[in-house]
Amino acid sequence: MKNSQQPYSQSRALWAITRASFKAIFSNPSAIIFSILFPIIFVLIFGAFGSGGGVSYRIALTPDSDTTNDFYQGLKQTPVIRIVSYSDSALLNKDLQKGKLTAILTLTRNEDTAQKPEITVKVNSTTASANTIGSFIPVLDYIRLRIETANAGIEQESIAVEEPVIKEVRKYRQIDFILPGQLGFSILFATLFGVAFTFFNLREQLVLKRFYASPVNKINILLGIGMSRLFFQLLSVVVLILFGHFFMNFTLQQGIFTFLEIIAMTIIMLFLLMGVGLIFSSIAKSDTSIPLLINLFGFPQMMLSGTFFPIEVFPKWLQEICRVLPLTQYNDAVRKISFEGLSIFECWKEIGILGIWIVIIYFITARVLKWE
Repeated sequence: MKNSQQPYSQSRALWAITRASFKAIFSNPSAIIFSILFPIIFVLIFGAFGSGGGVSYRIALTPDSDTTNDFYQGLKQTPVIRIVSYSDSALLNKDLQKGKLTAILTLTRNEDTAQKPEITVKVNSTTASANTIGSFIPVLDYIRLRIETANAGIEQESIAVEEPVIKEVRKYRQIDFILPGQLGFSILFATLFGVAFTFFNLREQLVLKRFYASPVNKINILLGIGMSRLFFQLLSVVVLILFGHFFMNFTLQQGIFTFLEIIAMTIIMLFLLMGVGLIFSSIAKSDTSIPLLINLFGFPQMMLSGTFFPIEVFPKWLQEICRVLPLTQYNDAVRKISFEGLSIFECWKEIGILGIWIVIIYFITARVLKWE
């Protein structure tokens, strides 16, 4: 008598687990609220920043600028002006094109003995700083007049502020910085909470133990449950990008190709975060300790990874720590892909650091993962 029993299908088991887990996510309305609607509210709030508050001007000086004159001292003593130094000229030009700098100044001393010594102030800016360069030039004139008034009646250097040279560049909007950070913030916490609590509850309810005793491959069990969570987070990312692009003019430099490359970068980050969530679900003694573990991992990254403001505001030593955090790599890569139009393959540095994190995280996961 022939055995008519069909071989166990691992692919069907994987699909069944994924589908059931995906349905469980959508049966919880709070998941949709906190993963999609809540980030959109954040984008609207932070995307509106930048036009209010007091005006300040970040400027840089060219390396050949003369800094032994009164005008330079006047720049340093003006509260609304912050002089930023750069060791990398490429980074300086990039910040100018993005509007992070109001202008680059060149202070030149004329040593021609045939005429009175004069300090010439050359101003280079871009249309990305159109909201500040207009009011910055009167500040320079005020500094010049203040120096001339203070030195009235005595021999002094004359100062000439030239008309600014403004280069036409692509406008860098506030949303171009905020939205990538919000994407990272959203997937960080939503994925960690989703994966950690899901696997912890399945283990506590002995569901994982029953799966483990079944013919289903262990990898398929993890993938089936994890992929449903990752698919859901990808859905929230898609909604955020489309919302930002069509309603807030978020830049997708290469159109649909940029969109797809951001999705590919997000998949890498989600795979990393899934491993972290598995670790937390395994080492947690109770469900009340999971939020503590997630916050210990997530909040430093939220504050130090350029999510809501650039990491350049921190001291140099702290910036070096910021640059090795996984969320920093994701935020930087998405900004390079979306605004600068780089290919994902040109973000090899960010992907390489994320790859190192993935190896470390899944090595730990293999050691601590519990099924019961």
